[in-house]
Amino acid sequence: MHWSEIPAEILAAFRDGTVIPAHPLALGAERRLDVRRQRALARYYIDAGAGGLAVGVHTTQFAIRDAGLYRPVLETAAETASEWTDRPLMLIAGAVGRTAQAVEEARTARSLGYHAVLLSLAALKGASEDELIEHCRTVAREMPLIGFYLQPAVGGARLPMSFWQRFGAIDNVIGIKAAPFNRYATLDVVHGVAASGAGDRITLYTGNDDHIVLDLILPFATPQGEMRFAGGLLGHWSVWTQKAVELLERCKAARGQSAISVDLLRLDSAVTDSNAAFFDVANNFHGVIAGCHEVLRRQGLLEGRWCLDPHEDLSPGQAEAIDRVYRLYPDLNDDAFVTANLERWLA
Repeated sequence: MHWSEIPAEILAAFRDGTVIPAHPLALGAERRLDVRRQRALARYYIDAGAGGLAVGVHTTQFAIRDAGLYRPVLETAAETASEWTDRPLMLIAGAVGRTAQAVEEARTARSLGYHAVLLSLAALKGASEDELIEHCRTVAREMPLIGFYLQPAVGGARLPMSFWQRFGAIDNVIGIKAAPFNRYATLDVVHGVAASGAGDRITLYTGNDDHIVLDLILPFATPQGEMRFAGGLLGHWSVWTQKAVELLERCKAARGQSAISVDLLRLDSAVTDSNAAFFDVANNFHGVIAGCHEVLRRQGLLEGRWCLDPHEDLSPGQAEAIDRVYRLYPDLNDDAFVTANLERWLA
């Protein structure tokens, strides 16, 4: 599948910039897939105004592959999206592992109607740049690619500007999620894409959950011209999604203005502070997935915060950290929106 085969209205919405939540995994107490709540999550994101769903990614838990859940989870999201809305919605599937596995996952995603794969390179640590590029080219023969710069704290590897320049030259690349949680590394992505000459084809999405607002506002100067992040593909946006949609619209409206309001700039630290609680930064991201699950549990979207790994849960003090950001930033949560629609989503 080539990117030119993506429906024009879906590709246009992706390039304009939208909210794409990294879709969590809904489990019951026995740590088995809870299809009802998995569907409810997708319905929530769609009704909140998300322009896409990223499924089978880090927030969905990479261990779904070992549990035989990769295809069922992707299928559930695709079917729910098709039944729930007729507006343009970008479906993105995570693809991981060495080349044979990533190719097979891309083929699975294609068979289920997905439009692109978010390609993680974590399994190729230690590979040369030439080997990484050949891996990416091979997967790109199956599906349009969105590159993924995963932060080292959760398994990512260092990827220099030269890699991103060569990656951008692959014709079937349509986007990059920059999530190194590092400003210097983020600049490597921006300058690499600019130097590849593919800035018109490749749309930049922030995955820097620690720097969301400023990534979405600030321009980046390059020798080839100005570059920007169009939208966000974020684990942080798996919670409080309706407010994330409002935030992105505010950021878009501020682009190009000679002055940015202090209220909008203030949100950068507020959103980052909230992310620190959800992602368990104090404990080196140990409770990153459980923290998002806890917010969704409090809202009633999830029954519990169970992860596939029984040892993966909130860290000591993380629940209190979430309490704190709820109190400190009441305007950032969408609890009222969820309460008003929860029964319908769970039906």
